[in-house]
Amino acid sequence: MATNRLLSQSAAFLHPRENNLFLPLFRLHTRQRSQLRRPLSTSRDAVRRGGNLKLAIKKIAPPTNCIPSPEHLKRRTRSGVEFDRDLYERYASAGHVPVMFCEVLEAFRIPRLRSFVDCTLGAAGHSSAIIEAHRELELFVGLDVDTLAVDKARTRIEALVSDGCREELKVYTHARNFKYIKAVLDGVDENPLSEGVDGIFMDLGISSMQVDNLERGFSVLGDGPLDMRMDPQATLKAEDILNSWPEAEVGRILRDYGEESNWWFLQEKIINARKKGGLHSTRELVDLVRKASGKSGGRLGWIKTATRVFQALRIVVNDELQTLENALYACFDCLSSGGRLAVISFHSLEDRIVKKAFLDIIENEGEDDEEDYTVKRNDKIGTGTQIWSKQKIVGRNGTILTKRPITPSEDEERLNRRCRSAKLRVIQKH
Repeated sequence: MATNRLLSQSAAFLHPRENNLFLPLFRLHTRQRSQLRRPLSTSRDAVRRGGNLKLAIKKIAPPTNCIPSPEHLKRRTRSGVEFDRDLYERYASAGHVPVMFCEVLEAFRIPRLRSFVDCTLGAAGHSSAIIEAHRELELFVGLDVDTLAVDKARTRIEALVSDGCREELKVYTHARNFKYIKAVLDGVDENPLSEGVDGIFMDLGISSMQVDNLERGFSVLGDGPLDMRMDPQATLKAEDILNSWPEAEVGRILRDYGEESNWWFLQEKIINARKKGGLHSTRELVDLVRKASGKSGGRLGWIKTATRVFQALRIVVNDELQTLENALYACFDCLSSGGRLAVISFHSLEDRIVKKAFLDIIENEGEDDEEDYTVKRNDKIGTGTQIWSKQKIVGRNGTILTKRPITPSEDEERLNRRCRSAKLRVIQKH
């Protein structure tokens, strides 16, 4: 009060030009004083009514950060499917744990699943569950570019079919890339393309079998050759890129496919390593990244950087992104009316491609803005209430059953930390 009176009296002795500068400062001082008093009086009122003083002040204080935290965003997409641990462990094989197992079963809970294609067969964890859950299944086709995985999956599925008295089920497994899905289905005797396939599944992650096999070169925590080929018969290796590709191309790979902010510094280190004989093992590459990331926050910092570098190299070695985009359109073309395509991705580049492709597919007009489509509450789809998907986007050619991707439950993340980045999206053909 005294300060306000002193300031108002001082203003009377100022020159008019100086007064014009003084008055805004005086008003600002008065406004700040009123804002400081308001929380105190409101808090007293809250305490007088039996409320909590800290709670009252917290409600009045302006938010310090309006950006939602990553954990808050993840809670919005967490799966609503009840996690069945016994069923989960039953289909987990030695060296491989199927990701979002319960959600995949729920995604293909449709009235009649007569034909099913697993584009990334792996150890056949998801496929084994689908075969057992759908006794009406007549045709199963499994694809995987990894010949070792196909051999293992074939043995598992054949044992499952023979023990379960499923002689009527026709099973085909092929060591082929999923971009050739149309050619593979066209060569099947049952001619599934005539009516379409009822269910198609893609799990884009690296299997635990591949990561744990150090000779494949996928792990940042072991020592093995710089290979990173999904198809052992392919010719291009990560070692070739690091030791012989142009400097600018190496930097572009780290920037675009690894989304690495420090790409230029890593590029320089990789090129300098060529003068000393080059990089020939995963341990050498990890050591280079660790030294280059010495000031980025300890062990966690360099592991994240190394993971991004390995991701970038793996994407280029296997041409993953372009292959994925082409395969998504091919898979949708192979679906029957009412058939579903479910895709699990593991990093933002993959998920972005899946999201944009789905939006383009359902309308086929090149639009990629969700606001241009009809968004409806996803209360009842298929045979019953499916709480794993909150909303759907309806287009001319199909329906996206997952407006937002579904992420693993907290129970699953506790059992399998490798599933943390998984995102499931599902589309249904009209």
